[in-house]
Amino acid sequence: MPRGPCVGEGGGVTSLLLPPSAVGPVQVVRRRDQLDRVDDRRLARSLRAGEWVRVTADVFARGAEWARATPLERHRVRVVEIAHRLHAPGVLSHSSAAAWWGIDLLGAWPAVLEVTTARASGGRSRGDVRRHAFGLEGVERVPFGRHEITTPAQTALDLARSLPFAKAVAAVDQAVWTGRPGGPLTTIEEIEELHREAPRRGNVRARRVLGFASTLAANVRESELRVLVMALGFPPPRVQERRVLRSGRLVFGDLYFPEDDHWLELDGRGKYLSPQFGPERDPGLIVIDEKNRENEIRREVRGFSRLEPADLDDPSRVYDILTGDGLRSRLPRP
Repeated sequence: MPRGPCVGEGGGVTSLLLPPSAVGPVQVVRRRDQLDRVDDRRLARSLRAGEWVRVTADVFARGAEWARATPLERHRVRVVEIAHRLHAPGVLSHSSAAAWWGIDLLGAWPAVLEVTTARASGGRSRGDVRRHAFGLEGVERVPFGRHEITTPAQTALDLARSLPFAKAVAAVDQAVWTGRPGGPLTTIEEIEELHREAPRRGNVRARRVLGFASTLAANVRESELRVLVMALGFPPPRVQERRVLRSGRLVFGDLYFPEDDHWLELDGRGKYLSPQFGPERDPGLIVIDEKNRENEIRREVRGFSRLEPADLDDPSRVYDILTGDGLRSRLPRP
């Protein structure tokens, strides 16, 4: 069973066993712990100025730390803080479990804690807690302080059953991604086994998602791209195509269409400003190196396309770019 972060009985993080890249260094201040030092007017000014931000009810974090955290890291903080306030033990699930295990989601994270309850519990969704009264029979879970949390396999299955197709594929891809530091959180086989053993509403949808999932998609936008190009009628691609160029340079393509010998890459502009390239390299040199790399690839394939993440929000634009670059589709322009 994959091991995850441990939460102490007091609700604070006592140890984190997730990959370092998935851990967000956000410290919070709880109002109830600082009652003798809270000045409401000063707090309001600090919130307006952005020096502090409200994480959830009466829980605050420094604005600079919060801004540096990823959406997944921010949601993980909310999960811990809202769970800390629950009066009765619960089973954290769906997006809340996904944030804790480091399963990224496509699109905005919800502002609520999601828990799964027994069918006859009578619990209702309210405020910052969303309850799924699906029952706990066959639900795989592990301890989470005084609560429990669904395992990565169960979490992926729950999301496959409940999310729209593209978002569900992205979540499952994240859970089974073999390139994750420390290895995948679970496998398609483990998720399928849970799927067979505990059938429930959403199983048909989940079966389709599991049949489409890939262990190679490095991020949710790559998963979204794969779903989109198939929906637009383009031929089945291979994910993370590996190629050694004539120069000896090793390159990877996000998608490769073997029927058309077409190479497709999805790049955000942020990569040219990323600290991973080192402070000694300016963006101009990175752009030149990337252009040289692209030229090498173009000499070895019949077609080449490059998209930015924002392009995926407009399927017609994606269709126009790919067909303009020579990739065939069996469907008319959307």
